[in-house]
Amino acid sequence: MRAALALVLAALSTPLAAEGFRSFAGHGGPVMDIAVSGDRVLTGSFDYAVGLWPIGGGDPRWLDGHRAAVVDVAFLGDGHVLSAGDDFTAILWDLGTGTMVRRFEGHQGKVTAVRPSPDGTTLATASWDGTIRLWDIATGAERAVLDDHEGNVNDVAWSTDGTHIYSAGYDGLVLDWDVAAREPVRRLADHGFGVNVLARAPDGTWLAYGGLDGGTRILDLATGETVADLSGERRPVLALAVPPAGDMLAIGDGEGHIMVVGAAAWNVLHDFRAAANGPIWALAFTPDGSGVIAGGIADEAFLWPLAEATSEAPQIAEAARAFHTDPAAVPNGERQFLRKCSVCHTLGPDGARRAGPSLAGVFGRAAGSLPGYPYSDALRQSDIVWTAETIDALFALGPDHVTPGSKMPMQQIARPEDRADLIDYLRQATAAN
Repeated sequence: MRAALALVLAALSTPLAAEGFRSFAGHGGPVMDIAVSGDRVLTGSFDYAVGLWPIGGGDPRWLDGHRAAVVDVAFLGDGHVLSAGDDFTAILWDLGTGTMVRRFEGHQGKVTAVRPSPDGTTLATASWDGTIRLWDIATGAERAVLDDHEGNVNDVAWSTDGTHIYSAGYDGLVLDWDVAAREPVRRLADHGFGVNVLARAPDGTWLAYGGLDGGTRILDLATGETVADLSGERRPVLALAVPPAGDMLAIGDGEGHIMVVGAAAWNVLHDFRAAANGPIWALAFTPDGSGVIAGGIADEAFLWPLAEATSEAPQIAEAARAFHTDPAAVPNGERQFLRKCSVCHTLGPDGARRAGPSLAGVFGRAAGSLPGYPYSDALRQSDIVWTAETIDALFALGPDHVTPGSKMPMQQIARPEDRADLIDYLRQATAAN
């Protein structure tokens, strides 16, 4: 399968205008963020991995080091990249060696954004612990903690000269921070609904923000005034992107739509359904602005030349993910696996990238013992053996009680009969593997 994919990608190495729709396939979970620099694409995924892809075709390079989903990625510009995740950390990677340079630790909640300063010396991170933190990229030392938001901080952006930071939070505020003073100097917006994402014009003239209520507004950074309101239907805005030329803004929402507007008159240039099921979490322009790359509920990112971004364009996840399966189409035990387990685990020893280990042969296996999987210390040191009883307890009580300190996300199945059906299905599906 991977060999066939490589041949397809190699065939798509002609200029973008001739490529048409294409994909970047290889992750083992939904694609949560995308960044583009020159001829390279960076992706972060629910499978805990960062992927580095040639934009013109070829196999990805994998950067593995996060202990939970990777939700934000960024190029640093000097042969390094940055990533942030649900494991409360950010990581600096060396692309020359493919290794981790350092881990930025200190947040007490998921890190939602990693933004290097324009001069590449300082890292700004946003977190659901309610803070923005500034770090010395060269040493990893924490320089400051900014904490005027009430609740989750969802995104940050630097001013063009690096003297200010703009932040967006669940409290509906967009704040303008003086970096030297370590304090907010302007309240750019009080939206009333949570603000999820920010995007700044490359020349620093405007800032866009997108909210939970579907609101998308453009702010003049010199005056703080709203210069355009691009709000649509009540679909949460989850992704914004601006090309290097700064002449467009792309908006991705919670129901799979992408709208591209011109940044001169703020007129709609393209508006299409990019995902058949689920949201657009990740969005970026190609360097020349002729295409957009997006990610969502599927295990791959997709590229559309804007000339072909119409209602007839292919969509992400045209075939529904397993957890979208019609309840009447499969037995209950299999349905429980598809809904609760399939995003993180496979049933066979196929080497597929997933956030969790393969379940092949799981019955009778000691927890934390499958060779090659990077278990947490908590699970490696556990004395649990997976049986019908321990699997039942895992879903009855939740991983936070049965495997505290492990990477497994919170999952419970309340009905005993649903747990019993899942266990019967797993016993049959994993016995032959």
